[in-house]
Formats: sequence, C-alpha cells, structure tokens
Amino acid sequence: MVPGEMPLLVAPESLPATKLEKFVPNSSLEIHKNVTDVEIQGSPSKAKKAKRIKFLCNGDRFSKGVTIAITPERYRSFDSLLNELTRAFSNNVNLATGVRVLFTMDGKKITNLDDLEDGKYYACSGLGDSFKKVDYSLSLTTPKIRPARSFTRLSTPNSNSSSIKSTTYAVRPRIIIIVRNGNRPRKVMRLLLNKRNAPSFDHTLSTITEVAKLDTGAVRKIFTSEGNQVNSLEGFFGEEDVIFFVYGSERANPDDFILDVEEFKSLQALQKGLRRAGGDLKSGTHSLDKFGKGIPKLPNKTKALKPQKRQDSSLNISNKILGRYSVGQIIGDGNFAVVRKCTDKMKNQEYALKIIDKSKCVGKEHMIENEVAILRSIQHPNIIELIAEHETPSELYLVMELVKGGDLFDAISRAVKFPEADAQIMTQNLASALAYLHDLNIVHRDIKPENLLVEMEEDRLRTLKVADFGLAQKVSGRLFTVCGTPTYVAPEILTETGYGLEIDVWAMGVILYIMLCGFPPFVSANNDQEELFDDILSGQYGFPSPYWDSVSELAKDLISHMLQSNPELRFSAEDVLDHPWFDLNS
Repeated sequence: MVPGEMPLLVAPESLPATKLEKFVPNSSLEIHKNVTDVEIQGSPSKAKKAKRIKFLCNGDRFSKGVTIAITPERYRSFDSLLNELTRAFSNNVNLATGVRVLFTMDGKKITNLDDLEDGKYYACSGLGDSFKKVDYSLSLTTPKIRPARSFTRLSTPNSNSSSIKSTTYAVRPRIIIIVRNGNRPRKVMRLLLNKRNAPSFDHTLSTITEVAKLDTGAVRKIFTSEGNQVNSLEGFFGEEDVIFFVYGSERANPDDFILDVEEFKSLQALQKGLRRAGGDLKSGTHSLDKFGKGIPKLPNKTKALKPQKRQDSSLNISNKILGRYSVGQIIGDGNFAVVRKCTDKMKNQEYALKIIDKSKCVGKEHMIENEVAILRSIQHPNIIELIAEHETPSELYLVMELVKGGDLFDAISRAVKFPEADAQIMTQNLASALAYLHDLNIVHRDIKPENLLVEMEEDRLRTLKVADFGLAQKVSGRLFTVCGTPTYVAPEILTETGYGLEIDVWAMGVILYIMLCGFPPFVSANNDQEELFDDILSGQYGFPSPYWDSVSELAKDLISHMLQSNPELRFSAEDVLDHPWFDLNS
C-alpha cells in the first residue's frame, strides 16, 4: 500500500462474518460457461436516433395532442414515458386514470419503446379501455412531424425535454414536510415527490395517504402552512410552500396551522436535513503547497498504476490474440488483471484489452463471471462497451472500448475544480448511465472518479463513461455485503442495515461535490478510516466560503438531495436528471 493511502473498504478474512460479509455473487444472473471468441454485437457508444412522435387521446377527435422527442437517455423504460404522458394529459377528462396503454392508428397495442416509429401518431388510453376508431383528422391538421436528427452524444443538459414544457406542468423532484392531522403533538414527516409517485394530483394524494396513515383513512384535503387548500398538482411544487397539513374528511381549524413546541422541534430537525448553507471548512480538506498556501486536498487515488519496467507486448499473451490484435503498453492494472492498449489488425481500430489471470482468481471465479455477465447484458452510450471475449485455459481476454481521455480522478487533479457547465455534463452523463442500470435493477457499488472514464475535446470534457463492474450486482432484495471505496461509501452500507440502488446516487453526490470545490464533503483529518466513517454517518457537511461562493444555489440544492442520509429521501438517478440545475446553461 502507498504510504498514507487509505485502504480499500473490503471484507478482511480476520474479521468475523457478522461484521464484514464476504462478497456473494449474484445467483439470478445467467452465467455462460466456456465462452470462447464471442463477439458482442451492437455498439452502446453510438447514441440511438431520437424519434419525434405525436400522441393523441384515444377516442377524442378534437384532442390537439402532444409531440415528444423520444431518446433512450430521457426515457429509460416504457413506464417512464407513460408517466410523462399522464402529466401531459392530466386535464383531459377521457384520461382521468392516467395513460396506461398506447395504440397505433390501426388499433395495435404498443408495449415497448422500440415499437414506436419516428414521425408516427399514437393514441393514449387508460387501463382497460379498448381502441376507439374515430376520425382523428381534426387532430392531424398540424404540420407533418419531421423526423428528428440523431444525437451523437450527451452534451447539452435537458436538450430533449423542451418539446413538452409548453404542454404540461413539469414535475420536479422535491422533498416536502407533511404534518399529519390528529392528537397533539402531531407526527411530522418528510416525503420525496417526483414524477413517478406524483404524476397527477390524485396520484399525489394516494402517495401522501400511504405515508401519513391517517386514522380516518385516505387523505382528502391538504393545506399549506398559510391555511390555503391545495387543489392542483402545481400547489406541491411552488417556490415557497414546503410544509403541508394533511386531513381526511374532517374539518380544518385555523389553530391547526400553529405548531406547538414539540411539533416545532420535530420540524426544525427535519428542515436541518433538507438544506445546509455555508458551514466551516473541515480539517483534512486542504493541504499546503510549496509556498505554504492552502490548496484543496483530493482523496488518495485507489488505483495508482505501478511503474512498468518493460512494455513487452507479447509477454505471456496468447498467440491467438496476437494473431488478431497488435498489443501495446499497459494502461491499467488491478488485483486480477492488467489492461493494455491494442489494435484490431483487420479493422485498424484501437481498443483496451483486459487480461484476467485465472491463477489469481482461484476461489473468486464467481466475481469475474458476474462482471462479464453484467457487461454482456448492458448497452448505453455512457457505459464502457464490451466488444469481444477470448478465453484460454490460463487467461480471459476482454476487448473493451478504449477511452483515451483517462479517468475523472486525473481530470480533477489537473483542473482542481470544474466550471459548473463541465460538471453538468459529467453529472448528466453519470446520472443517465445509473438511471439505465437502476432500471435493470443493477447496482454498481463502486462509483468513484477512478472508475469514470472521460473523453476530451481539446481542453473541454466531452463525455463520461462508467467502467469497472467488478462489484456490480443484480438487486433482488436488500444487500448487506460491505464493499466500495471509503470516501464514496453511503451511510447505510456502514450501518449494515441493508442497502440498494440508492448507494450509487450518494457516491455521485460526493463526486459532484468534489468537482465543484476540489475536496470531498466527508474527511478524516488524521487519514483514519474509522474517523472518516463517523463523519459520513453524522451526515454533516457544508458549503464553506470562499470555495462555494461562486457556485449556484441550484447546484448546492441538488447535492443536498443526493447526500441525504435517509435513502428513502435521497434522489434517484432519474430525479437527478429532472433537477432544474441542468437548465442553467441550456
């Protein structure tokens, strides 16, 4: 270990299994045995063409409909599109229960995003409704929809959402505080509202009902702290109101909107967790340069490449591999593998060749099989691509997409901190990749700058790709294995109460914090791991001056929602993509 370097958080064999469990492979993934020379078809690095589609209301010949640009980055599942359409048609009496089914103009039912065709029209229907064949000519008198141009990369935040802004109210993820009607002191609780649990006013009432659990049954009336009744979805997402009083069929009294001492204390405790402004500079976030000036201190890099005494490209490499690829210098290494540059001799295309030494994986074969199985199953422009696999008795060769800009850690080291515009691109790319993975119930579990590869365009960051799926896992229930990297580990991992997809968003929040100021939110002044863990568990951090003075309030707001200690209140990756911070430079 490098002197002073904080060790990787793993499960040492000397500790009892109840404290740090050993890595358990995912049993639900299909592992293909004895795979030799398998080519992976299709390139996730090529973004799919956007499709401009007009959606009409089933049976409503006067409906003007809405036109939406469909891209895989914006809509990662069919349900996410249906939720968007539910909001768009929230005022249409024919769709009171929301949009649950799509039909083609000849009555064919659509069940998948891939079935939607560019430039076509589709009818939106509620659950259980059949296709109503009416004359939609009045709805189709608008100019012909022109197919949209393809997007080559994710660079402009929120570029594909403008087409629906004018037709529907935009639901932004937001944490609200609700005061449950009942005997005093009344229960005060927090709730995260987003486009999945609050696509309409009725849906929002149902969501609040599940949380409030009123003695009188369903929530039927909601009031602001000023005593004004909320009658529309927009009422939950105003600039000022964040506290709401919820009732069933009982009558509200003016005195209800005055909190007693115990209720006020509960409210203060909850509000403290919603937003942290300012704050003192923590010891351990800075070091002195040669002139004695304080400079931001990055965490130690966990994967420092060891100096190579020789770059012999043919060293212990299969002749079959050398027959197809020109193998070059080492560009990375790890516990089980090294990564070299290589060039496909037939295609004249450069790749990264990951060479896994099977002799070093004895007893841990399941980890490698799990990683490869996940890589085979995913395709996304912001995730590193597996091109091909080649296997010999002693090694497994993975031909991977080559990203020449290095990793995000080195980029941060050079820049110290990023302009917000660059941080927006990196965060949007990462959130898009994580939303895709989480939609497949895959948790990465080791999101950190060293595992995020960047492509450069001159001196500007162009795009980001997620790499290293060695700890990734298919989630079918709560996970308990303690793993990850100390600086970026979420508190629920440390408490060993079980965790899920939310831990990746916590790590993303830590990375965004570092990108904008140059140092992490949680540190140990003495480079002590237990001290660092105590700081993470405290959940206390701030935005100290002068390092955060020029950073927008929206960026700080987003970080505060990503670094929520309670995973139920933490933004999802999709919530991150919906945050208004991405509109700043659009």
